[in-house]
Amino acid sequence: MSAPAGRQVPLTWGARLGRDGQARFRLWAPGLDALALEHDGRQAAMRRHADGWFEGVAEGAAPGQTYRFVLPDGRAVPDPAARAQADDVHGPSVLVDPGAYRWRNAGWRGRPWREAVLYEAHVGTATQAGTFAALGERLAGLADLGVTALELMPVAQFAGRRGWGYDGVLPYAPHPAYGTPDELKALVDAAHDHGLMVLLDVVYNHFGPEGNHIAAYAPDFFHPERHTPWGAAIAYERRPVRDFFVDNALYWLEEFQFDGLRFDAIDHIVDDLSERELMVEIAERVRADLPGRHIHLTTEDNRNITRLHERGPGGAVRWFTAEWNDDFHNVAHRLATGETDGYYADFAEAPWRKLARVLAEGFAYQGEPSPHGGGRPRGAPSGHLPPEAFVDFLQNHDQIGNRALGERLTTLVAPEHLALWQALLVLSPHIPLLFMGEEYGETRPFLFFTDFAGALADAVREGRRREFAGFAAFAGHTDTIPDPNAPATFARSRLDAARRDSAAGRQAAARLKRLLALRRAHVVPLLAGGAGGTGCVRAVAEGAVAVDWTLSGRRLALRVNFSDAPCALPPADGGTVYAAPDEAAAALARDGVLPPRAIVVAERPT
Repeated sequence: MSAPAGRQVPLTWGARLGRDGQARFRLWAPGLDALALEHDGRQAAMRRHADGWFEGVAEGAAPGQTYRFVLPDGRAVPDPAARAQADDVHGPSVLVDPGAYRWRNAGWRGRPWREAVLYEAHVGTATQAGTFAALGERLAGLADLGVTALELMPVAQFAGRRGWGYDGVLPYAPHPAYGTPDELKALVDAAHDHGLMVLLDVVYNHFGPEGNHIAAYAPDFFHPERHTPWGAAIAYERRPVRDFFVDNALYWLEEFQFDGLRFDAIDHIVDDLSERELMVEIAERVRADLPGRHIHLTTEDNRNITRLHERGPGGAVRWFTAEWNDDFHNVAHRLATGETDGYYADFAEAPWRKLARVLAEGFAYQGEPSPHGGGRPRGAPSGHLPPEAFVDFLQNHDQIGNRALGERLTTLVAPEHLALWQALLVLSPHIPLLFMGEEYGETRPFLFFTDFAGALADAVREGRRREFAGFAAFAGHTDTIPDPNAPATFARSRLDAARRDSAAGRQAAARLKRLLALRRAHVVPLLAGGAGGTGCVRAVAEGAVAVDWTLSGRRLALRVNFSDAPCALPPADGGTVYAAPDEAAAALARDGVLPPRAIVVAERPT
């Protein structure tokens, strides 16, 4: 029996290739009175409708043929909903047959969220080749380690060959430097072979600074009087604009069989002019259109809101599955490094108490005034949500790459302390996320890199230097900050295979593999009930915290002491799940004293 063909999502925008050799094209261009379609070297006028949509039909269409739209002034622009590009973001788009790829795992339905152990990867630097195919060769090792979900940084096409992906301008087209659409599907298929889910990071809050041509024919796509950190705000309340993003979410989940999406910086998706906000509509469409699959939608949002993540009857996810928990990262980083600059200022005071609250209730800031935010209240009560509504991490692309020198924690924190933090991350009932290389203690930086030219490259370089000019470490010598546009900056950010294969790398990976096995055996089963309000802070001391969770009729107790002296904490009674540096720590913890630099996790019936 042949493998089933892929499904073609009926997009509101863009090109639809039929089996009869006919292709249909749609572009919303309310700013124009006329528009032409250039297909395979031939040009023809498109029909304009009263609502600003232009439509055109081409005969003799086939996959691989190029097309673009020609404006009245002669300017030719790509399809903003192109499934592929012939070359760069300014060139012609390519007709793609979404049904050409034959899926081996068409019956894959995903995995429950409670089983998620996320591994965030940048396709371009995760391997030496920097391609979808090369990343596929690492999947077996990740699955063996205990990772259950690969999370890709954005792959939508951006200007140049090198970049993080957050400056994409063609949200439907996989970046050609990484591979073709079918090669991305093959990566997802291969991940499913190994039992791995795959999530994709999508950016709906802005377009990049080069290659976005939409304003030339659809100025109504934007609000010029409103601004985001990256330019004019998007007019989400307009139906064609709204469909552009709703369709995009469904496109990745259906045509590419992704298991979920991570929505970048949704605090900058301002949709106060709509009856129903865009994020809610996307979630409802996904839940309605894709029944029977485990689809996981996560958000990044520094407001610490909870309304999008509320659970329904029996703990069922209504809209969004989980929130990236910056509070966990920020307080952990503050405690691990001592840094209090920037957003770490919110954790300068009472950091151990904030850590305990994060573990027990999700967010540290639940409406309290934020020093970094000028004293404005930040957050909402979060303790009622289940632990798996929070994605915790010690490192990710932002918190490494947005440092001037891109240092990882392996170069900032003593190994024995970092081992404690990793155990705490993995064995808490929150969902853990690892950043690529973290599993073996990568020491190479992950830097901010781009591939712009001319004035834009100069602006990015100088902007980066201005950003850190106020930091004491760079006073008078900001020229030491790596140039984002230099190829060497990108090359330095590639993972080091030699480090991964070294004795130290293998030892670090073995330690993490054991922790993930313990999580799978002892923590994941407790999350099946989906209950909230499970955490309780038992004690806080300088350098130590004690937190308990009541989950599925069991009590999970975590005791950790980062200090150099023994610490009296409430007993961690029950069966020992994990103890470090040795089993003696567990015996002492049961007696109410935790040794220096130790962690104990225990479990017992309630």
